[in-house]
Parts: sequence; structure tokens; C-alpha cells
Amino acid sequence: MISNSILIIGCGSIGERHLRCFQQTGRCQVTGCDTSAALRERMAETYGVPTSEDAAAAIAGGAFDAVVICTPAPLHVPLAILALNAGHHVLIEKPLSHSLDGLPDLFAARDRSGRQVAVAYVYHVFPFLTGARDFISRGDFGPVLHVTATSGQPFQLHRPAYAQTYYRDRATGGGGIQDALTHVANWVESVIGPADSLLCDCAHLALPGVEVEDTVHVSARHGGVLANYTLNQFQHPNENTIQLHAAGGSVKIELHHQRWGTLAAGAADWTWHEAPVPGRDTHFINQARAFLDQIEGKPARLCTLEAAAQTLRFNLAALAAAGRDARVPLRELVGN
Repeated sequence: MISNSILIIGCGSIGERHLRCFQQTGRCQVTGCDTSAALRERMAETYGVPTSEDAAAAIAGGAFDAVVICTPAPLHVPLAILALNAGHHVLIEKPLSHSLDGLPDLFAARDRSGRQVAVAYVYHVFPFLTGARDFISRGDFGPVLHVTATSGQPFQLHRPAYAQTYYRDRATGGGGIQDALTHVANWVESVIGPADSLLCDCAHLALPGVEVEDTVHVSARHGGVLANYTLNQFQHPNENTIQLHAAGGSVKIELHHQRWGTLAAGAADWTWHEAPVPGRDTHFINQARAFLDQIEGKPARLCTLEAAAQTLRFNLAALAAAGRDARVPLRELVGN
């Protein structure tokens, strides 16, 4: 049953996916908004949706229940504030922003409006990640003490147009830290708590057509937990593995196999919990459903504004630490 009207601002790769996936829920009327006439025409022809050129005018018109912001990162906060001030619920693509500028105003707008705000860190709706997090939260193995997260893929094959998008510039939210590693950092923080400080080494090593970092090593402290994050965006295997170790056992997550496993102290091998292989859009349709549930008053399952602001500090601390060649405490990064 169609009960909500959703405005998608920005109809590039991720915006088109949000448009398509919200439409596939069957629960909302979707409108696309983009400054590109070619993109607007393609959205209208491909999905049969109305389109708009002017985001500010569309927001001010008040015809929508919610706004999904899929622009480059520097526009996320200003557009979210406009939408909240106009009385709309808001879903913001990750990362929340490329700086802390405007965050106090965003939180104030959210609190003043009483509207729902979520950030599209899609790992929060992966069933196998939810299963792993629920198991860890029960404490069967004791508290997590150490985390290793290792990921890589041939990025140019999965996102062939990357060099012509926001990805090519850190100032628009690009590079391996803000565009890729941020997903893993956000999810790990949801399990073990926020990072307090970190070291980072990163470089551009191989990805053609750009100069932003394609390889990242981060060593972080999350309270009493030590965590190591590694990423490259040129290796041939598309693999993403997270391991969380406690005194009583370990949990391993293999995102590329859609599964998680446990190995208790003294056990001979892993016990795996498999998830069905999803379709291309499955997780994003589930994310759209979760957001629609949230704005209809059901319990929230998506990344909160507070958690996304914390992960933004993680991103900025990583960039700062790489530039300084020194450990950066996240408390140096002021903001909400």
C-alpha cells in the first residue's frame, strides 16, 4: 500500500539505486531530483517517476513525507537542515559529511522538528551482521578485546565510472577512507563502541585515474579494545572479513560469503551461520523498508545521526593521522 511520498535528491549511481529500491517496496511514491537534465530524463523513462531540477524548491514545496539525500558529501548537511526545517523526515547517504561544519545546526534542526533522521550505512540491515552483533552482545565469549577487519576488491570493475564522480576528491567525500572503509568502521563501532584514538597510513598505489588513497591501514583504540582496519581497492579477490576476538572465543564475518561463524575456546573448527545469497538490490530494498518503518513510528534499525557523526570523526581522524604521521585522539575533533 502506497502511503508515503519520497524525494530522492541526487540521481547518480547511489541515488538511482535508492530511487529504484524505494519504488520496489511498493509502499511509496518516488520523485527524482537532479540538476542534470539527462539524469532526470533517464529516471523518468526508466522508472516512470516525476522529476524535479531544483532541490531547494522541491523541499520547500512540502509535498513529500521524506527526503533521501544522495548528493556529494558537502551538500548532505545543508540539504538535511533544509528538509528538517520544512518538516520532512530525512535519510542521508554515507558519509554524513566531509567535515564537522554545520553539525550542531543539523542536530538542532532534528530535535526542533521532531522528524526522523537516519544515515544510510547499509550494513545495519545485513541479516548475518545483525546475527553476529546479537551473538556478541550476549557475551557468551566475554568482552571483545581485539578486532581485525580486512577488505579489498577490484574497484574499477565494480564502479567503472569512479574517476568521474565524487570519489576522485576527498573534498567531495572521495577516497578509500570516506567512501569504503567508513562502512566497516561504522559497523564495528556499533558493536564495540566508538574509537577514542587512531593511527593511519594511507596511499594511492594502483587505482588508475585518481590520486586519492586506494590503500589504508588504521590502528585504532575503542576504549579497551584494539582494532586494525586494512583496505585496498585494486586487489583481484573481492573479499571483506571481520574478526572479533574475546578470551572465550572468536567471531568471524565473511561479507563476501554472506555468513558469520563462531569458534569457542577449545573448539576444532568454525560453526557457520549462512544467509541466503541476496539479489543486487536486496539489502537496499530492506534499508528502504526499514526507513519507511521508522518514519511510520516503528522501532529504528538504521544508523542514527549520533553514530554517523561519530564515524565522521573516525574518517576525519584517519585523514588527519595520515597527514601528521601521528596518533590522533578523536576528542580533538569538536562538534556535536
